[in-house]
Amino acid sequence: MAEPRADIEHLRRKVMKSKFINRNNKPREDDTEIDGSKIPDSFDARVTWPHCPSISYIRDQSQCGSCWAFSSAEVMSDRVCIASHGHKKVELSADDILSCCTDGGYGCDGGYLYAPWRYFIETGIVTGGLYDTKDACRPYQIPPCGYHKNETFYSNCTQEIDTPVCETKCQAGYPISYDNDKTFGKTSYNVSHSVSAIQREIMTNGPVVAGFIVYDDFYLYKSGIYKHTFGYEDGGHAVRILGWGEEGGVSYWLIANSWNTDWGENGRQNLSQFY
Repeated sequence: MAEPRADIEHLRRKVMKSKFINRNNKPREDDTEIDGSKIPDSFDARVTWPHCPSISYIRDQSQCGSCWAFSSAEVMSDRVCIASHGHKKVELSADDILSCCTDGGYGCDGGYLYAPWRYFIETGIVTGGLYDTKDACRPYQIPPCGYHKNETFYSNCTQEIDTPVCETKCQAGYPISYDNDKTFGKTSYNVSHSVSAIQREIMTNGPVVAGFIVYDDFYLYKSGIYKHTFGYEDGGHAVRILGWGEEGGVSYWLIANSWNTDWGENGRQNLSQFY
């Protein structure tokens, strides 16, 4: 499942402080009791909603602790498409959240997971995308670091990254104004931590954001089902849960990370539900 990597140190810069995982809003009251009898053994949002391409996207947060912004922007994009039955396909900007959401967000140092959703409702979020994307208002401003197959090399993963400056205007050449490019959320909520409640939420409304504590062995993941077995606590991380499954009697969450496609299984991981 795991093997040593020489470049583990640059991955450490991608996680947040653990404190950002520990502050949660109360879950919805109607999520505390869920009948699990009709929940399938496996589920994959990519298969259920093939008309929403954002569900399959894997992004790259580079040397910045911006997982809180990425995971939220990804789930928001997925859910906008799902709720519109595929009529509105949008890739919302992690950069807009990272640089401009300052109420509970601390840029590349991390952020509370409720913060992007409050920002989505109160302020709205413009379109974004990968670094150097042209057909979006605020693409990610931090280039990928290191070598990635069939991708442009920008720099080694050695330097510390500053949080990009908040800019309330779209990039040059984009034909829509910043204010007119925004998408707004209607509501946000935390789901009960029970497995069946999370499963029901994903089946009904699409992928969810999840936060957890990262240990040293998480960085070494290559394939299979990951379960923490060794190493020290190293911080907090936020990802997107796409579904679940079972292998060899072990139940797992199917998660999408934001560490490019060459991490894990094409950017994804099977994370034990008993992590």
